[in-house]
Amino acid sequence: MTNLNEIITTLSKDEKQLFINHLEKKNKRTDTKNITLFKLLARNELDSKAIFKKLYNKNQKNAYHALRKRLYQSIIDFIANTSLEEENSIDMQVIKYVLASRTFLVHKQYKVAYKILDKAETIANDHLLFPILNEIYHTKIQYAYANPSADLEDLIEKSKNNQKNYLLEDQLNIVYAKIRQIISKDQYKKNGLDFEKLLESTLREHNISLNDSMSFKSFYQLITIVSLSAFVSKDYFKIEPFLVKTYQKLVLHKSKEKQLYYHIQVLYLVSNTLFRNKKFHESLEYLELMRLHLLKKNKKYYSTFKLKYNLLLALNLNYSNQQEQAISILEKLILKKHKDIEAMLDIYLSLAMYYIQSKKYKKAHAIFKSFYHTDNYYETKTDKEWIIKKNLTEIILHIELENIDVVDSRLLSFKRNYFTYLKSINQERVITYLHFIEVYYKNPESIKTERFINNIEEAFVWVEAKREDIFVMSYFAWLKSKMESKPLYEVTLELVSRAQTVN
Repeated sequence: MTNLNEIITTLSKDEKQLFINHLEKKNKRTDTKNITLFKLLARNELDSKAIFKKLYNKNQKNAYHALRKRLYQSIIDFIANTSLEEENSIDMQVIKYVLASRTFLVHKQYKVAYKILDKAETIANDHLLFPILNEIYHTKIQYAYANPSADLEDLIEKSKNNQKNYLLEDQLNIVYAKIRQIISKDQYKKNGLDFEKLLESTLREHNISLNDSMSFKSFYQLITIVSLSAFVSKDYFKIEPFLVKTYQKLVLHKSKEKQLYYHIQVLYLVSNTLFRNKKFHESLEYLELMRLHLLKKNKKYYSTFKLKYNLLLALNLNYSNQQEQAISILEKLILKKHKDIEAMLDIYLSLAMYYIQSKKYKKAHAIFKSFYHTDNYYETKTDKEWIIKKNLTEIILHIELENIDVVDSRLLSFKRNYFTYLKSINQERVITYLHFIEVYYKNPESIKTERFINNIEEAFVWVEAKREDIFVMSYFAWLKSKMESKPLYEVTLELVSRAQTVN
């Protein structure tokens, strides 16, 4: 059976009301049950059987299934029509010009047709609509014989250049898809893949050469692919010069005003890289640029990027000794429901970490109570890295709360569920870290002994401070705070500050 609940959760409150209005206009009979079914599903309080009982008697299962099927089709039509109206207005306008010009060409109204095609070409060029430009040049070349002023060689050259741009975008998209698939399956860890070699070989396989004449979107695709390499290796330091340099090219790109969505994405990626490299001041500068771009075109993309922007802002503030402000930003976000579940999970986990750093353990515990789904469920919404962080953070929290029974069960569960996986991806240092947590938990006094300190020094494979992942630092800071009997947040900031000095 089609899961209408999942589809309906993608609609905002305003969209739900617009859809109800749409159904009211569409319904020709007063006894139609589609609006009632939609409202019941939107409340998400009853299961399918309970909803069926509310709408029909036990002998009308076929009618219920037919109603669900009609409602599903109505929602799909509504979403599709709304998307056409709001998101693709420029694309649709150009397509209409092309279709209109072809009608005039069939009727041998060549002068009118070419005027319309010229207008379509200008708009499509401004917005880098390579697939549509392909259709425009194809049509112009096809009917060039009927237009005395048409320069056929020039049209052929334009068509070839456009095809190169179209192919480059398409090939970069394929590269991105292949690499994302490898990352999503953890193949790069399990098989010991060298990501840089993989990227180089994939680009070579698809005959992609990088140059300054690339389109704005192609630059964005390339930045996204390079950012993935940092996600894999956790070495954001290596990619920072490339991202900053490439962004400087984009600032001068002729299409920057027409490519607002991709411009915002790039600003976020650059800001995030600078944050991961503990360069908070520079990261905040790019975040401010991102905020200004979010206000453009009547805040068209504000809701799309609101969560990611505020989370990155809070992270920068938290590690810049402005924790109360960071907490305030995230607390406001969790008061409302949002479509972006993955971003919300990151926000909840970050907020829990801030609470633990500031000794607000009860508030952190309240957040973990809200994680009532299984880890398998959360893996469908985010990734295993988030789940590992969640479990480690929860173990630390219950140690602070002295929930002995819970700590024992969480430790056992973590070992059973994730040790084999962590070994398979060569992340033994997480296992080592958990071992030291367990030693401390069972014998708190041992953590201050010289033997414990020496064991830590010998057990970990240390990365130079400027390259060490800031979140790994945060977890180690908890152990270090126990070793030194100092506040966790203070120790965290000290570790980050030392890394910044090295930078």
